Amino acid sequence: MRIAAFLILFSSLAAGQTPAPVQVYDTHAVDRILKSVDDLMWHVKMDGLAEVNKVRFTSTPPAKEPNPTAQGVGNPLIINAYTYIPKKLDRAKKHPMLIYVHGGVHGNHSTTAVPLVREMLEQGYVVIAPEYRGSNGYGRGFWEHIDYGGRENDDIEAARLWALESFDFVDPKRVGILGWSHGGMITLMSIFDRPEAYAAAYAGVPVSDLVARMGYKSDTYRGLFSADYHIGKTAEEDVKEYLRRSPVTHAHKLATPLLIHSTTNDEDVNVLEVERLIAALKSAGKQFEHKIYQDAPGGHAFNRLDTKLARESRREIWAFLGKVLRPGQ
Repeated sequence: MRIAAFLILFSSLAAGQTPAPVQVYDTHAVDRILKSVDDLMWHVKMDGLAEVNKVRFTSTPPAKEPNPTAQGVGNPLIINAYTYIPKKLDRAKKHPMLIYVHGGVHGNHSTTAVPLVREMLEQGYVVIAPEYRGSNGYGRGFWEHIDYGGRENDDIEAARLWALESFDFVDPKRVGILGWSHGGMITLMSIFDRPEAYAAAYAGVPVSDLVARMGYKSDTYRGLFSADYHIGKTAEEDVKEYLRRSPVTHAHKLATPLLIHSTTNDEDVNVLEVERLIAALKSAGKQFEHKIYQDAPGGHAFNRLDTKLARESRREIWAFLGKVLRPGQ
């Protein structure tokens, strides 16, 4: 484990000793351990507020298989998800649900999202947070099943269907979805592909145009997409495929109440991507709400911080979603 190796090295140096050679560990094995620790912290941080569970269900099969003749090829992919049910929830009534989609190319649902989830729960929402394919902390195999803009969207739908089947106190007509960055992109793709499934949506600093994105990102970043186990080609080699996976291409499908936030100083998702999305939605004659902040402190994370601006921005989000989803009613 990298942490254990660091502690051994630090102790040796502190004692004036020459450190022994340190074994190099598989980073995916380390990430599994860190994920397990973080899972425990969810129970600690949500104690008294919510019933926390981690569930598993199936989605569509992987987009690519390393060995197409191996046993089990074509089996549905198993997805993990976190569920949060407010402890004071009256289960005799129907309540709205939010699907919270984490961000990151290989990110995961971690306790950095505690403030967001707490605010959702305090309003009376049931929350489910799926760990879609490619999420970190589940081993190399699951990591390499990443399908950015593709079958990862199926995993979100699988989470929605599982929750509606499992929780009879969730109102299927009051399901909302939200996410930031990559999670914002999945939010957009979900409502564009399945407008009947969602009553409202919020997309924060959303990845919106993969072709434009590949143009301003580094070779290392682009390599995550052109890897053999992923798309397998660069945007230069297959522009149409990258456009197919981009929300901007599907803007004409919008039929769900939508709020979009971005900021001009976003150091991760350049505002030009979101501006292109907004222009496409307007060109298609769609009704939606949006706000582009001017140099908001925090850049890409501006409204996920513990600042006055972040809290004010999130109040805008909850007010927008609440108009349709009506939590507490």
